Amino acid sequence: MAKIFISLSGEGRGHATRVRALVESLAGEHQVRIFAPGDAHPFLARLYAGSEVRVDPLPGLCFAYDDRHRLRYPATLRRLLTYLRQLPVTLAALTAELRRERPDLVITDFEPALPRAARRCGVPFISLNHQHFLRTYDLSSLPPRLRWHAAYMAAVVGAYYSGQVETIVSSFYFPPLRSGCRRVTQVGVLLREAVRATRPVTHPHLVVYWRKFGSEAVLRALENTGLEARVYGLGARPPRGRLSFQAISETGFLADLAGCTALVCTAGNQLVGEALYLGKPVFALAETNNFEQEINAHFLQASGAGEAMPMAEFSEARLHRFLVALDRYRGRICRERLDGLPATLRVLRRYLCPEPQPAREVAVPELLAA
Repeated sequence: MAKIFISLSGEGRGHATRVRALVESLAGEHQVRIFAPGDAHPFLARLYAGSEVRVDPLPGLCFAYDDRHRLRYPATLRRLLTYLRQLPVTLAALTAELRRERPDLVITDFEPALPRAARRCGVPFISLNHQHFLRTYDLSSLPPRLRWHAAYMAAVVGAYYSGQVETIVSSFYFPPLRSGCRRVTQVGVLLREAVRATRPVTHPHLVVYWRKFGSEAVLRALENTGLEARVYGLGARPPRGRLSFQAISETGFLADLAGCTALVCTAGNQLVGEALYLGKPVFALAETNNFEQEINAHFLQASGAGEAMPMAEFSEARLHRFLVALDRYRGRICRERLDGLPATLRVLRRYLCPEPQPAREVAVPELLAA
């Protein structure tokens, strides 16, 4: 049994979902401890309460948004500076824990402190996230504006940490790797067992998911589709025409997603990948100033498995065209590579359960052999 430390970003659903899928597969045979910042900590702490998986809080960086739901760069920068001032204390505490507990492997999902502490202590660490696509994927197919932003964001991603023994990039799209990339594995999205075991069907309702806020223009357009739409992420509230607003429910959301005719959501990698795995076309709206989501949206549209556009440019006509062509979108979904868990576990097990080396033959002097 190996001892594994895992850290993750606290911003967005995808990081916690990836870690959860990973822990489901590792905790039965290994000792797992999670370091989680932001919203990820209470989510994972509740999930593993009473289990052998320990979940500790960790300082982290969270983005700031304005009242028009746009990413606020100055406020986010201020939060970053505060985080950096606290980083030496965080590193000292993590280093002490690593030296005391002596884990066999560290895994990080886009969290910078634990891998730095691992390097100090000589513990190997693996990078497992979506964001490293910016440093490893050939993004030459992007339009010039997004290529520029991708290059800028790649530098930011590179500043998070370096020195990982392996880089695993989890994504719903698979462009070629950049020339010269070494020890990089492309995998699909990491799926929880509940998702992998689900058998999708198609009923005449939409599922809508927003991270923190909804677009009034999109909600009005959904009212005009003539379809029932089940909206998650905005909290429970009274229905509005054929829109019903659902409280957070993991089982309820998965059941609705597995049975829907299509998904309307922000352009986050994890949820789009889960929906495509279940055979659901996706209408994705990239959050304003969220260039990672804009890149995800570009590759979704390029795949032919869905429609995508910036949220600020939402068009009801585009939504209507999407809905009348769902059969065409379904026909373009390729599920084969979308389940990234098996390939991820194969990489991890090279470090957790290394194959025994064959015994070396020792030459025996003829005198002794006789």
